[in-house]
Amino acid sequence: MRSTHITMVAFGVVLGMVLVAGNVGAEDEPQRWHDEGEISYVDTSGNSEVTTLALKNKLTYQFSEKISGRWRVQALNGESNGERDAESYFTELRGDYAPTERYYNYLSANWFKDRFADIDHRYTFGAGSGYKFLTGLKHFLLGEAGLTYTIEKLTNDSDTEYLGGRLYTEYEYHFSEDTRFRQSLEALFDFEDMQNYMLNSETALITALNSVFSFKTSYVVKYDNKPAENSDDTDTILAASLVANF
Repeated sequence: MRSTHITMVAFGVVLGMVLVAGNVGAEDEPQRWHDEGEISYVDTSGNSEVTTLALKNKLTYQFSEKISGRWRVQALNGESNGERDAESYFTELRGDYAPTERYYNYLSANWFKDRFADIDHRYTFGAGSGYKFLTGLKHFLLGEAGLTYTIEKLTNDSDTEYLGGRLYTEYEYHFSEDTRFRQSLEALFDFEDMQNYMLNSETALITALNSVFSFKTSYVVKYDNKPAENSDDTDTILAASLVANF
């Protein structure tokens, strides 16, 4: 319960800061930033068996017509019967350069930790390109391909570094102005060991409640073909989320 209270307080602080920032200079110039905060009631299986709350936040800033930046943060931390049984954290910085409306390039750097999957830390640096194949009105489809460099240390003090690749696709279908379906799939490869690959998938249905808040249900699958010793190869997360957009 203590971690749940901390999560709620942290979400309130972040939400308050966003609301205050949104009122500063709003009338002076077009808004360059967009923030999406998400608080979720989640049920996990795999390396963590827990029902708890999770936090996500995605802040996007449009530096110019062609250049944008993004910062993502995710946290899952749960306890039951006084013992911690879920703990994972993720953060990513990314910059995009779009010379055309459909084609873009990106640079990214992220950090991931999951104690119950025996990952002490994983740093991944990436560069690649993307293309928007469909841009509406109902169908939206994009694909990305790039290179990655990963530095990983496990909780047993073993570590590894490798050059790899990344493939990503995301599809959205808008049933109406207020309701949309989204499906994403990401594949991460190790060029030195092709058996060492990971697949990440998210299936989501999002319904707008008003101009700010939406309700989202999602199912996430994370598959690691060569997990750490004594760890499961598949983690799943079923979540019901309240999403706030500013």
